[in-house]
Amino acid sequence: MVRLIIQEMEDTLVEVRSTSAKTLAERKELVRRVDTLKAQMNDWQDKAELALSKDRDDLARAALLEKQKSAEAVASVEGELEHVGSHIEKLQQEVTTLQEKLADAKARQKAIILRQRSAESRLEVKKALDSSKVEDALNRFERYETKIDGLESQIESYDLGKKTLADEIAELQKNEKVDDELAELKKKLADK
Repeated sequence: MVRLIIQEMEDTLVEVRSTSAKTLAERKELVRRVDTLKAQMNDWQDKAELALSKDRDDLARAALLEKQKSAEAVASVEGELEHVGSHIEKLQQEVTTLQEKLADAKARQKAIILRQRSAESRLEVKKALDSSKVEDALNRFERYETKIDGLESQIESYDLGKKTLADEIAELQKNEKVDDELAELKKKLADK
């Protein structure tokens, strides 16, 4: 959606630039026309002066009429040139504005794409956490721990019935102390 909006803006920018190029070409043509008409004015002025120097007032008058027509044409073309110049300025402003909006739209597009990717990845994580796969994995860990607990219990049960050498020696020492106390107690009672 955003890509289409940006594409439309880029197409509009191309159209405006194309129109600007045509308008610039038109301005150049008008400038050439003004130069040509001014040259014609000067030429008619020279011809009027030549006719007067030869005492040909009728030719001088005709030359001055042609000069006047050229002057009017110059004024008309310069008016068109001024209009085209203001049109070019407006087009340049529009191009600048459109470029700024296009840059803003592209920046916003990047932000939207980042937000979309972030939301999609968060959704994937949520789906994974809510799926039975994670629950199954945790249950398998619990079963494995239970199995290991059972193995450890079996090992401990084997050790319950067996006495180590240290255990037997400790019991002998304990019994020896009890025997010593018993003998002492008997001796005490016999002395009485």
